[in-house]
Amino acid sequence: MEIRPLAGNAEAERCAAMMSATDPWLTYGRKYDACLKALLDQTSELFVAVDDGAVIGFIAIVMRGALVGYIRMICVDASARGKGLGSQLVAFAEERIFRETPNVFLFVSEFNTRARALYERLGYEKVAEMRDYIARGIAEILMRKTRGPLAEFSSSSRA
Repeated sequence: MEIRPLAGNAEAERCAAMMSATDPWLTYGRKYDACLKALLDQTSELFVAVDDGAVIGFIAIVMRGALVGYIRMICVDASARGKGLGSQLVAFAEERIFRETPNVFLFVSEFNTRARALYERLGYEKVAEMRDYIARGIAEILMRKTRGPLAEFSSSSRA
């Protein structure tokens, strides 16, 4: 299995199919076309996990804006879940992000308890809750993993 940058529309389409068939996107009613549009949005760096030539997961990160080092999306194909791929994708993103900033951020929907448990196991802490952010009656939990404050981060402290 390798994790590498997205290579073309066919891979983006595979990722959109995975995304639109799983939570939290199912719960929010995000259809294939909306998922594909989000994946092709140029604000994110998109990386795919490939095994035997097949895309089995992906992760998108944002390195500009208010939350530099933001994991925007992560998805693992149903056939590959429970085998550590989600942890591998997060570790890959952390390695990329920690080269430039001491903080990694992500949101997890309050109903996505399995994902939240994974992030907590990986050292993420809840820093805020945003009620009614995506859908009325549902909270999004902002989580952070940190190596320290921004003010103390310098090129000499980079991993």
